[in-house]
Amino acid sequence: MKSKQTSLTINDEQANKPHHICYLSGDEKPLNSLDVALQNHIAKLTAGVSPTSVALAWMDWGMNLAMSPGKQMDLMTLVQKQVAEWPAFMTSALPGNEERNEADQKAKNKDSRFAHPGWKNWPFNALSQGFLQSQQFWQEATTGVRGMTAHHEYVVSFMARQMLDMVAPSNIPALNPEVLATTVDTGGKNLLSGMSHWMQDNGLELGASIQDKHQSTQLAYQPGRDVALTPGKVVFRNHLIELIQYAPHVAKTYAEPILIVPSWIMKYYILDLSPHNSMVRFLVEQGHTVFMISWRNPGKEDRDLGMHDYLESLLAAIAEVSRITHKKPLHAAGYCLGGTLLSIAAATLARAQASEANAPVVPLKTVSLLAAQTDFSEPGELGLFIDESQLALLDAQMWDQGYLAGEQMAGSFQLLNSRDLIWSKIMRDYQLGVRDQPNDLMSWNADTTRMPYRMHSEYLKHLFLHNDLAEGRYEVDGHAVALNDITAPMFIVGTARDHVSPWRSVYKIHLLSSAPLDFVLASGGHNAGIVSEPGHAHRSYQYLPAEKRSKFYSDPDEWLREASTTEGSWWTHWQEWLAQHSSPTKINAPVPAAMGLGDAPGSYVFEK
Repeated sequence: MKSKQTSLTINDEQANKPHHICYLSGDEKPLNSLDVALQNHIAKLTAGVSPTSVALAWMDWGMNLAMSPGKQMDLMTLVQKQVAEWPAFMTSALPGNEERNEADQKAKNKDSRFAHPGWKNWPFNALSQGFLQSQQFWQEATTGVRGMTAHHEYVVSFMARQMLDMVAPSNIPALNPEVLATTVDTGGKNLLSGMSHWMQDNGLELGASIQDKHQSTQLAYQPGRDVALTPGKVVFRNHLIELIQYAPHVAKTYAEPILIVPSWIMKYYILDLSPHNSMVRFLVEQGHTVFMISWRNPGKEDRDLGMHDYLESLLAAIAEVSRITHKKPLHAAGYCLGGTLLSIAAATLARAQASEANAPVVPLKTVSLLAAQTDFSEPGELGLFIDESQLALLDAQMWDQGYLAGEQMAGSFQLLNSRDLIWSKIMRDYQLGVRDQPNDLMSWNADTTRMPYRMHSEYLKHLFLHNDLAEGRYEVDGHAVALNDITAPMFIVGTARDHVSPWRSVYKIHLLSSAPLDFVLASGGHNAGIVSEPGHAHRSYQYLPAEKRSKFYSDPDEWLREASTTEGSWWTHWQEWLAQHSSPTKINAPVPAAMGLGDAPGSYVFEK
């Protein structure tokens, strides 16, 4: 892939000069290595957050708010309204008015942080009331300011929310009735347990040996022992991937195989967790021949692996599946960024297949994209970290170590949902002294991966920042690829509470492809909405049948109004769709050949 986005390299001719010059390969933009070094140190001090981006966002907000007297009057009116609510609130909040107090709490305190009954009592009800009013004020103050850019508005609103979450009364033991009541009931044992948990999490247990500390960091659910148990063989391996073929479950299978492409920012076994919620096992049991890509966890030596390397490995996997299955057309499914990469590969193959100058290529029977964006103009909460200054700082940080560490990415995702993943966890673990019981999904989430400098820089800049794929500028082999070249039927899944790939962003593929599209909106978030096995309680999905669809484009809100809701797992609906797009005649189930590469889950999944 001749892409204009590639890695930061040092020009040999400049290497001995006092001011070293770095070049972005493929670009002609020289970068002073002193700048990179300084930005790297700044990134370490600010946990990777660009102070320039933050300052510009607050300046944009402050200057535009100063020139918006109407907005200022609206905020003053809101404050007057909130102040006027206090006499009536105090009448119901003071002891002796429990019925009015409880009704008021049900109407106002929908925040889960204040769900404990103790928050209905004085003075804790007044604390929660004041906090919720402050939250309402800052939400109104940081949004809808005329003249602000959308990105700056989001940054300011997000930061205001983060600062409020830090000082929420639920986070302060002396102001949290649940913590106080637990402390009284246990005689303070909860605080001792919380201190023990804190020491464990920070490797400070008294008398603990190095071996004990190592064991304490081990995953509760181990691949090959507790998860990733579906039988199979590694049938292909290169520097970036292991290709796993799973053993058949039935004597006769569909002729067309399924190749699953997970995201490289995660271990693949999220789609092969415990036997009861393994998507791979479900598909195998339904009579499909399933292949899975397991991405290697790269190190510093892999800093120059780029998007083209990942694309080439995906195309190599497709070719290998075709060879093993005697050139059967295949169903390809991609999850998260794996789906984005698959869409690029599908467009590349479609272009090659249509060109008489190219040799015959592997046809894709269908393409399924699971919580995968192809248009990044509305990237969701990850957009907080996407602007030129922020990416320059991230580039400098990755340049020093050669990759983005899994802990850095995990920290970013925790920040996006800090209320549940940071503050609520601190309150439960350290103040209440209660540990959540681990499950397979939580354990998988702790099994972090790294990303090479070059690849991570490329996809952030040219997918998230510049939206090159949707706007026709993303190049493969010197040619721009277009998703409109894909003719294979497509099955698209969005998840209702997805903060990583918002479903309305996923829906935008309707504007990019003229292929037959089936769109499903599953309940849940980015991970739990995809891992949604049959029989899971409280799972549902929304779907608009073909006979009810307009031949013209429907925006996502119109689609949502017209779609019907079905209780249960979207997996069954997808499997029926795959069956409809498969050959009616089944074949003898192919058994994975012993290639000398080992059994599933392979070796790459164990790399830390």
